[in-house]
Amino acid sequence: MSPEPDKQGAAVKVPPPLIVFSVLLLAYALNHLLPFRIPHSSVLVVAGFTLVGVSLLIIGITAWSFRRVKTHIEPWKPTTTIITTGCFAVSRNPIYLALCVACIGIGMILQSWWVVFSVIPTAMLLNHFVILREEAYLEKKFGKAYMQYKRRVRRWL
Repeated sequence: MSPEPDKQGAAVKVPPPLIVFSVLLLAYALNHLLPFRIPHSSVLVVAGFTLVGVSLLIIGITAWSFRRVKTHIEPWKPTTTIITTGCFAVSRNPIYLALCVACIGIGMILQSWWVVFSVIPTAMLLNHFVILREEAYLEKKFGKAYMQYKRRVRRWL
């Protein structure tokens, strides 16, 4: 089935990084109002930086995948192809997964349980406002090919 032409993309209204940044900012503010600190541990801080580094690496590799196949990374722009290799062979949403892992890493670096736990509302908001819209769009546009991919690869991990 050849993809239908479109000009809208998945109709995502809020850029996913803005969702993540907003939740992190709220969690950080909450940490100042009602401290819920992780006891200091150099090992946890190093682990936090490692998680953020791995997240950035996954985002970079995934962004390269979009560039390589000449399709848009922005979910509000049209997609020309389904990427099923690289990080997309493991997760249908590697960038969103990486952003969630980064929330945990940032929380470890800042020694804040609020920031660590911000991964929960972040994942829920991304799922509701971004992923479900993207999946509906891709199902409509690519039909059987996307449905087969969806059966093979999990949404998160």
